[in-house]
Amino acid sequence: MAELALSGDVARPARLTVADLLAWPQHQTRVRFECATSGARHHRFAGPLLHDVLADAGPAFDPGRRKDRLRFLIVLSGADGHHVLLSWAEIDPDFGRAPVLLAVSIDETPLDRAGPQLVLPQDRCGARHVSGITGIRVDGGYRSAA
Repeated sequence: MAELALSGDVARPARLTVADLLAWPQHQTRVRFECATSGARHHRFAGPLLHDVLADAGPAFDPGRRKDRLRFLIVLSGADGHHVLLSWAEIDPDFGRAPVLLAVSIDETPLDRAGPQLVLPQDRCGARHVSGITGIRVDGGYRSAA
């Protein structure tokens, strides 16, 4: 069974499986990705929002300073060596509110063995799609010396 490591600037690092990700509210989305090499691809994904999973891990930003979240980065790694970098602001409901999923199924097929997939339904091209996520790292990034 595939497992991903959630680490970095969080209060509760974890090792998560697809079964673990079923504990969060599940969202469904249909996507159409235009790929330069293979044309249009249509899929239906289900899984929790990336924001929900990361918020539960307790990111180390100062809750009293609303904009402190904006310096946080999220790095996702796949089993095939593919890496994607997102900003916290992209997925935060107070800012970009992108409905980014950690998919636990594709076209109603469970991803238990392959591991969860990163799905950005707002992307026209599927280049930021990551299959078989092995790691998610939350990084507090830049901190002012002042």
